[in-house]
Amino acid sequence: MTKIITTLSFFITTFLAVNAQQYEQGMGKALEFWKEGKSIDALALLERIALTEKDNWLPNYYIALISTNEAFNPSNKDKINALLTKADEVLALELDKNPNNAELLLLQAMSKTALLASDPMTYGMTLSPKIAGIYARVSVIAPENPRVVFCKAEFEMGLAKWTGADVKKLCDDVEKSIGLFATFKNETPFYPRWGLDRAQANLKNCTK
Repeated sequence: MTKIITTLSFFITTFLAVNAQQYEQGMGKALEFWKEGKSIDALALLERIALTEKDNWLPNYYIALISTNEAFNPSNKDKINALLTKADEVLALELDKNPNNAELLLLQAMSKTALLASDPMTYGMTLSPKIAGIYARVSVIAPENPRVVFCKAEFEMGLAKWTGADVKKLCDDVEKSIGLFATFKNETPFYPRWGLDRAQANLKNCTK
């Protein structure tokens, strides 16, 4: 009996190790595609990974992140609805499992911001309060997350262009986020790490 249990344990451990290796190779390849500007290839591979990694939120997170980033690209004006529909679908799927995941909530706010930016006159009045509400919530959940601090400030700076609000505090928040990037740690493979370069560029152009 002991021999059987030992053999089973060996096979289970081996199976899990192989699966983990395949996951890491697949995710690495997908993110490499994205870095090379091959967003379609990256999304296709991430969708295949998400089908097998149903308990892992990161493949769908990157599907939403890439789709949202593409929606901000002016050259994709005719694809915005399709891109954001895809982002919203996978975000809803993952937030249903974990409604307090700060990184997912942040992407939800960004997705809505991409739609707002595509047509401020149409969506400004309806989406601005919803986006502000998401940022208010995620700021309570993860106040030390640098992406949360920076993206909230960046969104409010965008609003300030319309309202004429003082951006001094927002510039301070951008500066704060840069400090948080230096200390924020999460050792989960492929955990989001983006944002520092954007925050630094924003701070250079910030009017205090």
